[in-house]
Amino acid sequence: MSYSWWQTGVIYQIYPRSFKDSSGNGVGDLGGIIQELDYLKSLGIDAIWISPFYPSPMKDFGYDVADYCDVDPLFGDLATFDHLLAGAHQRGIKIIIDWVPNHTSDEHPWFIESKSSRDNAKRDWYIWRDPKPDGSPPNNWGSFFGGPAWTFDEKTGQFYMHQFVPGQPELNWRNPKVKAAMFDTLRFWLDRGVDGFRMDVIGLIIKDYALRDNPVNPDAPADLRENDLFGRLLQVYNMDQDDVHPILREIRQLFDGYDDRVAIGELW
Repeated sequence: MSYSWWQTGVIYQIYPRSFKDSSGNGVGDLGGIIQELDYLKSLGIDAIWISPFYPSPMKDFGYDVADYCDVDPLFGDLATFDHLLAGAHQRGIKIIIDWVPNHTSDEHPWFIESKSSRDNAKRDWYIWRDPKPDGSPPNNWGSFFGGPAWTFDEKTGQFYMHQFVPGQPELNWRNPKVKAAMFDTLRFWLDRGVDGFRMDVIGLIIKDYALRDNPVNPDAPADLRENDLFGRLLQVYNMDQDDVHPILREIRQLFDGYDDRVAIGELW
């Protein structure tokens, strides 16, 4: 029986800004990875998984993406990435990069448009809802990082959803235009030659259609932080919905149009 490289290979994760600085500004970058490719080869690894290097305000260490198809100047540019990819491939090392499909940065052009008005063409690219009659958030969901999973926008009078920091508004994957745009971001990097993606919190991309309240967790620890709304609830309606599976199959079909690429989901 033959196995694919990703079934038996050793994958080495690199968080760029803490790996090696090649420019002297005190921040690790893609150039630093290039300088150490021979060292990485000597370790016997088969692939490098590179954590996000996209343009980002860094409210969540790069997992708040402001542009899926570019490199933050902090880390280099697209030419540097292409140099890294070519150098790795010359040494028989595959390159896996992070893809953050559940949310963007609040500085992403899509969200800036979506937030501009209720009738903007990209309004439905994110999850906006009216407050309850008493002015409270649309449901009881909590953020992984504390507090509610909703932030109120004074200008348009609605809440937007974020299950992480408020600077990470969640995309509406029930909108076909969002799915098409995000699939295009995969093709951008696959066409450049990347060997696969680690797909961040992929199980969160579809929520309960009615956004029902999550039930209270009867076994929640008594010593939870006061603002830990997430820990007080059972995560029933905000993640791991059956509707995620058809999208995963479409992603696999997209990857199958390329030669031996891997899609790794961050799932529990």
